[in-house]
Amino acid sequence: MENKKTQLPENAHRELKPGEEYQPLLSPQKNYPEVTPWSVTLGLIMTVIFSAAAAYLGLKVGQVFEAAIPIAIIAVGLSSALGRKNALGENVMVQSIGSCSGAIVAGAIFTLPALFILQDKYPELTVNFTKVFFSSLLGGILGILFLIPFRKYFVKEQHGKYPFPEATATTQVLVSGEGGGKGAKTLLISGLIGGLYDFIVSTFGLWGETLTSKILPWGTAIAEKAKVMLKVNTGAAVLGLGYIVGLKYAFIICCGSFLVWLVIIPLMNLIWGGQVIDLMNTGVTMTIGEMTPDMIFKDYARHIGIGGIATAGIVGIVKSFGVIKSAVGLAANEFKRKKDGAEAEIIRTQRDLSMKIIVIGIAVTLLAVFGFFLFGVVDNLWHAVVGLLIVGIIAFLFTTVAANAIAIVGSNPVSGMTLMTLILASLIMVAVGLNGTAGMTAALIIGGVVCTALSVAGAFITDLKIGYWIGSTPKKQESWKFLGTLVAAATVGGVMLVLNKTYGFTSGALAAPQANAMAAVIEPMMSGSGAPWLLYGIGAAIAIVLNFCGISALAFALGMFIPLELNLPLLVGGAINWYVNTRSKDAALNSLRTERGTLIASGFIAGGALMGVVSAALNYLEFSFDYSAWWQNPMSELLSLGMYCMLIIYMIKASMLKK
Repeated sequence: MENKKTQLPENAHRELKPGEEYQPLLSPQKNYPEVTPWSVTLGLIMTVIFSAAAAYLGLKVGQVFEAAIPIAIIAVGLSSALGRKNALGENVMVQSIGSCSGAIVAGAIFTLPALFILQDKYPELTVNFTKVFFSSLLGGILGILFLIPFRKYFVKEQHGKYPFPEATATTQVLVSGEGGGKGAKTLLISGLIGGLYDFIVSTFGLWGETLTSKILPWGTAIAEKAKVMLKVNTGAAVLGLGYIVGLKYAFIICCGSFLVWLVIIPLMNLIWGGQVIDLMNTGVTMTIGEMTPDMIFKDYARHIGIGGIATAGIVGIVKSFGVIKSAVGLAANEFKRKKDGAEAEIIRTQRDLSMKIIVIGIAVTLLAVFGFFLFGVVDNLWHAVVGLLIVGIIAFLFTTVAANAIAIVGSNPVSGMTLMTLILASLIMVAVGLNGTAGMTAALIIGGVVCTALSVAGAFITDLKIGYWIGSTPKKQESWKFLGTLVAAATVGGVMLVLNKTYGFTSGALAAPQANAMAAVIEPMMSGSGAPWLLYGIGAAIAIVLNFCGISALAFALGMFIPLELNLPLLVGGAINWYVNTRSKDAALNSLRTERGTLIASGFIAGGALMGVVSAALNYLEFSFDYSAWWQNPMSELLSLGMYCMLIIYMIKASMLKK
């Protein structure tokens, strides 16, 4: 039967020859189980679980793992265990609904925690579940609706021109899983190991979570005098994330970190060590030389990364103009064809929601955004109109940037584009008379809606490509994506409130690096103290030079503003990926080893993040342990080093399949 094939057709990943058509695994002329009580229920359960897990991990390390692969493995494993026949179409739907989790989480946690961060300083600033929920929900719906007209362009018209790395991996899991779902066992074992490892650290603190160069005899002196310090997070989840990112982009990210931590921070100390520099009029009283490397990074160096990210977003839009024009043309032709009544019978695998529904949906959603701004955020008609225009225009333009990035490298530059949105929103809001805490709230809510829209759009193009390769019905994927978005938005809103009450986003327990960067951008612009435009300019110049050199400016800039300890593990994980993929002269064996490593990494990520949520729940219930004194003991770091090495060795050994 068609759905029992164990590999995609030969022409799935190459450009088609003139007159050649791609035939998916599930025949377009037949109907298969897709939307069933089983697929919808399991998809929603996955949405809740992975939304909670991804929210915790994202707030802790600043990176949101993509849930598509682990959800696909779980769906395949359960289908196999329960003996469900012809389940491939159902499993695609489970994955499509469940993947709303990571997308909504990314949109929410990169911006909205900044409201809680600023609330600590400005108590009059109000944050509640309603604001978080509607920001995520409305942004997610906009992302879906804006993307659908571009589906045929990215998925069908550009067949073989985009690699779609994440969609490729997920599709292979779904297809090969029809033969028995063997990957589920690997995911389960690695998930237990990664989850237990991170649970022991976060709950009992048996070894340190972060290794620093201070563990060496001369490390402390160099950190104090030269402001040079290296740090690495030893968590399993972050290590798994590095494996999936891969060596190329992990290296670029770390180069950004090395520039900041090994060059810029020491140079600032060397040149201006005896001076007090207050670029944002925040009342800084310490000289550069009196600050720790972490303080110099927070107050100065990371703003260079912010400027780089914003500029990389602008460059992305310029590069994507042709994509926007082509896709809009295709969508307009489709709308005209249907309006004229000239629509021929469309095969099942190419049926989308009608353009009429999409246009009406966009209009209704934008009206809801306007109402949300007017009655829930700004309480001013003119300010609500301005906010609506910012959201509508930027979300539409950046949708193609997000989809294009996912199609090429599997990574969505949503944080960079959101930072630029925040800067633009702040400038515009101040210009129309909205500043102070009200302006901060408005700008961050606007950023949250846009960020979620872009995140959902990027993730959704992956789902649609998976469905295209396998032979799912796009209309069904598109329709049920809205329900997944609703459930994910509600889950993320609840989890965020719990985590804030438990840890807070300014305590250091949850780094929330992107949200802290957002708060750092918003506060000076809305409080009248200005912004560090010089540092932004330096970051912009670096991004432009990198772009001309053909290097990913976005990845490099992310490295500049995400803390070093969260970037170095990416390099370790990426190096493991490279090692596993290059040990054999047999390319097929290397590919199998890499795929197995991907399963193990996904297990680390999912297990570590899920147990992180459990640990947060225990802390919330006041089951906590004071391990701070032990973590100050050098033996803690030695134990941490030993356990981290064991984790690395396991990952390598478990990935190295024999012939």
